[in-house]
Amino acid sequence: MRKAWIGMCAAAVLWMTVRAQAQDNPADRPGCAHENPKQCVDLALQAMGGREALERVKSVRVQTIGNTLLMEQSYRQAPFITSYQRGQTTSDLVNERVLTEAKVTWPESDPNRADSDVTIVVGPDGCVTRTKGGDAPGSLGSLDAARQMLALGPARLVMTASDAPDLHFAAPETLRSTSHAVVAFTWRTVPVRVLLNSSNHLPDAVETTKEFHDFWYFWGDVQQRIYFDNWKLFQGISFPTNLVEERNGAIWSSTQALNVEFNVPIDDRTFGMDAKVAKLSASSHGWAQPFRAGKATTMAPGVDLFQGSWNSTLVKQPDGVVILEAPISGLYTQGVINEAGKRYPGVPVKAVLSTSDSWPHVGGVRYAVAQGLSIYILDLNQPLLDKMIRAPHTLDPDALEKSKDLKEPRWRIVSRKEEIGNGENRMELYPLRGASTERQYMVYFPESRLLYASDTLALNNDGSLYDPELMYEVVQAVKRENLKVDTVFAMHQGPMPWDQVVGLIKKSQ
Repeated sequence: MRKAWIGMCAAAVLWMTVRAQAQDNPADRPGCAHENPKQCVDLALQAMGGREALERVKSVRVQTIGNTLLMEQSYRQAPFITSYQRGQTTSDLVNERVLTEAKVTWPESDPNRADSDVTIVVGPDGCVTRTKGGDAPGSLGSLDAARQMLALGPARLVMTASDAPDLHFAAPETLRSTSHAVVAFTWRTVPVRVLLNSSNHLPDAVETTKEFHDFWYFWGDVQQRIYFDNWKLFQGISFPTNLVEERNGAIWSSTQALNVEFNVPIDDRTFGMDAKVAKLSASSHGWAQPFRAGKATTMAPGVDLFQGSWNSTLVKQPDGVVILEAPISGLYTQGVINEAGKRYPGVPVKAVLSTSDSWPHVGGVRYAVAQGLSIYILDLNQPLLDKMIRAPHTLDPDALEKSKDLKEPRWRIVSRKEEIGNGENRMELYPLRGASTERQYMVYFPESRLLYASDTLALNNDGSLYDPELMYEVVQAVKRENLKVDTVFAMHQGPMPWDQVVGLIKKSQ
């Protein structure tokens, strides 16, 4: 017995020795062969100008120009439509405040309406967007982005890493053909990895895995990598002037600093904001929005439209209820399904129709999959939706992530005319196939001559059509399929007379 115990102890010692040697392999930390993780980060601090020099930086103002790929709502997917922005960001590092002032150019806007001015103020307790009518609650996405920039942006990243109690080496990586030591730590529960160049010790990239509160919310655990490049010397500090952001392996945005200033005067008035409004941003649901039924609009007997930022419709057929659109979030779609149960007790939900590929429009599809429902999707959208269904949601588990049984989606692919149900609310589905509506299908109710036009119909404040091309392509599809339409409604628009919409198209030409 004693010999066996000695043998086990010897084996344990051998295993720990081998493990320690593996962790202590200099090849696992290129450029830091003789340093521990903190010493390796200290080399990065020295490469940037030294800890003392960086600590003396109390504020940073950056003039920027950049672009963002609109992956979430490009009409035909890759290559994506691009938005552009130019402005300045002032970071008060001492008081953890960020002021962003930018002119944004949005290419999907109507002619002469593409440019808009945006001012966002972020503080420790929340953020606001400044409008002509006063402060409005900022988004959770803006709040998260500012907080990450303050701690993990170029001015503070290496010091944040150096001060992290759980700092350790991770597996090395090769970036741009150069070996990099990788140090890892946790910031606000977010796992962070920093790639340090083995030759010059500068941080060339920072990685996180997190849940975003912008359009990327629908992808759950998102891997983010921000590349630092185009290093310039400012007041004795090496500072990257080009930041390229990658999400889930795809380049998403690029920002170039045209000018960098340290220790700019901070005027508290420029960071002023309505404290009550700012706190609303921090308590916001973000994209996890619940469904609020309110008063439904009856489009036809048994066809009830619930209007909001994104519309959903209940359609009662003899053998069950069809839900038209599962947008925004699983919580929202769960609410729509519950509403169907209240209105039609004992009647099953037989299917969900998802007519577009825009990410907010499919935000509740994962919940529908978790319920085992049949989901009608356009043929062109299946690859995107397959990826969205497989995307991990471990950081904030949703219904599908929590599902004990692996749910395979019950897709019903729409590639040509499809019919659903019978009776007065039978529906016909038609792919639109236009240049701007290629990834949408419309839903026609023959008995009531009612048309649901997916994400194509929306009005500007002056009553004109937003992007008339979209509805023009719907009109073409209606003529192609020989449909008789009296009333049309859509994802962002309540019912309108068909003739009125056709007249708006003519007026826009």
